[in-house]
Parts: sequence; C-alpha cells; structure tokens
Amino acid sequence: MSLFATFTAHVNRILDELSASGALPPELPRGNITVEPPRDASHGDLSTNAAMVLAKPAGTNPRALAGLLVPELQVIAGVAEVQIAGPGFINLRLDDGVWRDELRRIASEGARYGLSDIGNGRRVNVEYVSANPTGPMHMGHCRGAVVGDALATLLAAAGFAVTKEYYVNDAGSQVDTLARSAHLRYREALGEDIGEIPEGLYPGDYLKPVGALLAAEYGDRMVAAPEAEWLPVFREKTVAAMLDLIRHDLSLLGVRHDLFSSEADVVASGAADRALAALEAKGLAYEGILEAPKGKAPEDWEPVELTLFRSTNFGDDQDRPMKKSDGSWTYFGVDTAYHLQKLERSDELINIWGADHSGTVKRTQAAVAALAGREVLDVKIVQMVQLLRAGEPVKMSKRAGNFVTLADVVREVGKDVVRFIMLTKRPDTMLDFDFARVVEASKDNPVFYVQYAHARICSLKRKAAEAGLQAGDADLDLLDAEELALVRHASHYPRVVEAAALAHEPHRIAFFLYDLAAAFHALWNRGNDDPSRRFLIDGEPRLSAARLALASAIAQVIGNGLALMGVEAAEEMR
Repeated sequence: MSLFATFTAHVNRILDELSASGALPPELPRGNITVEPPRDASHGDLSTNAAMVLAKPAGTNPRALAGLLVPELQVIAGVAEVQIAGPGFINLRLDDGVWRDELRRIASEGARYGLSDIGNGRRVNVEYVSANPTGPMHMGHCRGAVVGDALATLLAAAGFAVTKEYYVNDAGSQVDTLARSAHLRYREALGEDIGEIPEGLYPGDYLKPVGALLAAEYGDRMVAAPEAEWLPVFREKTVAAMLDLIRHDLSLLGVRHDLFSSEADVVASGAADRALAALEAKGLAYEGILEAPKGKAPEDWEPVELTLFRSTNFGDDQDRPMKKSDGSWTYFGVDTAYHLQKLERSDELINIWGADHSGTVKRTQAAVAALAGREVLDVKIVQMVQLLRAGEPVKMSKRAGNFVTLADVVREVGKDVVRFIMLTKRPDTMLDFDFARVVEASKDNPVFYVQYAHARICSLKRKAAEAGLQAGDADLDLLDAEELALVRHASHYPRVVEAAALAHEPHRIAFFLYDLAAAFHALWNRGNDDPSRRFLIDGEPRLSAARLALASAIAQVIGNGLALMGVEAAEEMR
C-alpha cells in the first residue's frame, strides 16, 4: 500500500469513528475524497479534500468539519504538523522518519515497489496496432504499438487481468489487392519481367520473398490459372506471411500480443447475427432509410432500406448501417460483432487507434454501450509521428513502398530509445522523432537523461563495492533534508502508477521518471563544487553508505518505471 493509500485509509477510519460517535451523519458519500500532494510543496507533504467534499452532505461548513479531523490526524505516527488551509483543505507535514521508512520499503520491496492491486483482477482487453496485414510495420504504427503495450503492462502492474489483442483486418478488399500484388511477385519470381507495378497494387519489395515462396510451392501452375482459382489461396498464404512479418517487426520493439483475432473468423462465427439479435431485443436495431448525405443533390442519392443501429440514442449524429442493401454486413456491423466477442471475455475494453479512425469512435462506443448496457469502451486516439533527421523530414523508403519501416528505425537507434520517446508526450498530440536528437547526450533528450541517472547510480554502486561499502548497513539518520526530499519525490511513484493505470495514460510514467532523474542529478551535482556533498566520500564510510542507500533506492524506482515502459535500465552509457 502506498503512502497516499495508507493516509486515505487513516482518513476513512477517522470518518468511521466520527460517524459512530454521532459527530457526523452515517454513510456520507466518500467517493470523491482524495489524499494527494498539495499543489504547492511548501504547504506540506499530503493534502486531503475530505472536509470540502463532506461538508455539504454533513450539514456543516468545510472548516468546521476539518476541525473535527485535525486532532485525529495529528496523533497518527509520523505526522509532524496538520493545518487547515483556505476554505477547508487539510495539509499534513510528515516527519523525517516517514521518509527513512519509505527508503527502507523501497529497498525491501525492490522490483515489487509500485505494484498495486487496485485493479482487483478485473479483465481488461487492450487492442492495439491492428494494422491491415498488407505489409511491414511502419512508423505510423509505432506509436500506437508502444502506447498500447506500455498501457497493458501498466494495467497488469496495477492488478488488472490484461489481454493484449491484435485485430486482423483480413476480410476486406485490401487483402484481395494484396493477393493480386503477391501474384505479380510470384510471376516475377518465375522469371517474368513484370515492369512497373500497376497503380492500385502494393509496390513494396517486401512482397518479393512471398512471391518466391509461392513460386517454390506452386511452380508455374498458377500463372495462367483463372483468378477465382488462385486468389483465395494466395490471399490466405500472403496474409499469413504478412502476419509473420508483422510479429517479427513488433518483436523488435518488444511488443507481443496474447491474441490475434481475424475479421474473417468473426464473420464466419455468426457473431454479427448474435450482435444484431441482441440490439434488436433492446429495440436498438430497425429497418430504415438514412437521410441523404450532406452536400449531395437528391438525384445523386438513392434511398435504400438498410438495417440500422440506433446510435443516435447514444449521442451519435446519425444512425449507422449494420447491413448493406444486399444483406451483407457493413464494416461497422462486423466491428460491432468483434466487440461483442471481446465483451464476452472482458469487463473493460480499451482500443488504441490512429488519428484516421477518430471519426468512428462515437459510433463504436455507442454500439458497445448498447451491447454491454453501460460504457465500457475507452478509445485512445494516437496522433502521427513526424520523422526528422537534424530537423529535416526523412525521405521515404522505396524498398518498403513509400514509408519508413519500424524495423529500420529500431535497428538504427534501438528499441529502448524508440519506446521511451513514444511516451514523452500525450498520445493525442503530434510527436517529432528526430534521429539526431533522440540519441544525443543532453538534458533535452529525456531517454538519455533518465538512463544516465540510472547508469550513474550503477557506477556509484560498483565503486562502493570496490570500497567494501554496502547500502544495507546504512545509518539513514545521517541523510540531510535535501536527501530526504529526494525520497519524498520517489515516494510518489506508487500513486503515479495507480493514477496512470486508472486514467489509461502510460506517458505519466515517463513524465515522472524525467522529474525524478532531474531531482537526482541536481543532488548529485552539488558535489561538483563541494566534495563533502558527494555520494561517496573517502574517510566517511557511514555517511557514504547512507547516501549509497539513497541512490540505490532511486535507481530501483527508475528501473521499475522503465520496466513498465518496456525499456531496459542502462547500467552504463556507451
């Protein structure tokens, strides 16, 4: 339990006792009570809004209610001072012993420090990447892959039961185009001069190995065969090859899904019929005619009766077709069926989508809310990444088919750099990825700055070991106020993990680590001018051991946070 959770429990215990004594009404609503750091650190270490939240339902004013809480908070072990601020906030200042205990806790829990059971085993499905299986992963997919993977890891660390899923769009016209492109490369592998790739087909060289494999398996018997004979075979074989390529590229980024679900399998499973039946049973599906699209004259549009979902009941701007006029399913109809399948094995759904899918968010959330009877789908939109080299846009790759592959980027700068940089901004904002800047050794490069803090401490620990110093023997009473302030900063980590998990925002971990690294570097740098402020001091083994314990704890927290991001903690900078 984090320090903040511990004091939340104290606040609730005190409220229980005040209710039992009759000082407060029973069963006051406590859902909005928080215990968190005050906005201004000079006001103390913890702040609670309990009196502000409960005053009105308790029939009193906030400062009066705070006056009931303060005497009980003052007697809690580790509390040095309690003050009522402003209209009724309660600020607490903790004594130094609390931070020394927190330091010991970090050392004791190690890699478990920051883990939480707040998820209580709730089943969460995180669907991310889900790119069409028509080629290798490119940098347009990278950010969503990292955000989704880090979020899944974060949720698991917070006690949720997580399934990482990839939805394979293998039932649309794009996979027929892929099969035709592969057939062209198949003929090329047999020696035919295919010339320029016709417009509308996939031009990338990545299909050449697929063509060669098809040529080895089928010889020349599919060259003159009718399309109806070879298209389904080549579609299946090529999609499978592309999925192998996608899995390989994602593995370079450290991304591995638990489940690959097929759109074609969803259609064949009858899930769409079940989804439609469920909506009809709730009066949310009907046969009707959509209004003419805006901007088109009536003669350009023919009214057709369709099977529609009442998405306007859920805030959408129009009802959405589940079936086409020929009775086949729309993409929305199949997608609704897919989400029904996810609902049947999950309590909550999270989709990580690119910006090109933003227009479908409302209708998808409406369908899921209709099926589940409540809002259980959170959609995170991930904006584009602009690739730069020394400030100039990066040229596209003809080999890949006019895009930069994820694999090429990872091979150039490394998995850890790519993953960290993708989490340095909120995903709904644009991100510049400059090949020169992401590898430079400067404070302005967050991945270097955080890794350098961890590597610095690892170097310190090696030197301490050579001198025979051990952090476990440390007298933590020797740590001064500045050093304990660093522990105070590190103690926020478990709270940040829980808050980031509940908000579905893994970038909060990157922000926290950068701030913690900055605080550590500032403490380290005080020894540049004053040797007595260094972490290891000749002739001062007890003080050095105490500072070594502090540094080791900071390295542990940084390492734990990096692990949630899928980034290895560097032990030395190269």
